[in-house]
Amino acid sequence: MPFSTLPAVFRRALIAALLLCLLPLRPAQAQDVSEYGVKAILFYRLSQFVYWPADNKPPTPLTLCVVGRNPFGSALTQIDQSVATIEARQSPSDLGSCQLLFIPRSEAGNLEAWLSRTENRRLVTVSDIPGFARAGGMIELPLEGERVNIVINRRSARRNGFEFNAQLLRLARVIEP
Repeated sequence: MPFSTLPAVFRRALIAALLLCLLPLRPAQAQDVSEYGVKAILFYRLSQFVYWPADNKPPTPLTLCVVGRNPFGSALTQIDQSVATIEARQSPSDLGSCQLLFIPRSEAGNLEAWLSRTENRRLVTVSDIPGFARAGGMIELPLEGERVNIVINRRSARRNGFEFNAQLLRLARVIEP
């Protein structure tokens, strides 16, 4: 369901939840919510702020894919399986049914291969590799100080038919390389 069609009370609740994820982690909270705990929530929730191409609405449940070494640990397994399934991918040729693809820092040496395999695919790319958005990825989740931020490359997203909700764009740093 597109974000804009949700009742206003639900839209406000989702935006509030997203904002909470962007708040700095204080030492007392750091034990409860790790960097990758926050990033796992954002990785899943970002799909609700993406306008999918009209010819390729995402299926329910969504397929969230993580390549290489999974930095999330068990954080992603807590997502309701009726809403999203989590799959591991080991090779750029193995993207199959993914709608969102997370490329962790462990894959920085293979970034060019991953990005070239995702070109012209109906797939949202997300990473925490420094400079990911400038390199052609769609959404970067950098840790800046104690805060997880969002950097969006709109040109890359548009090339693949995606656009982002205005509320997300206001929260993110948007680059146009």
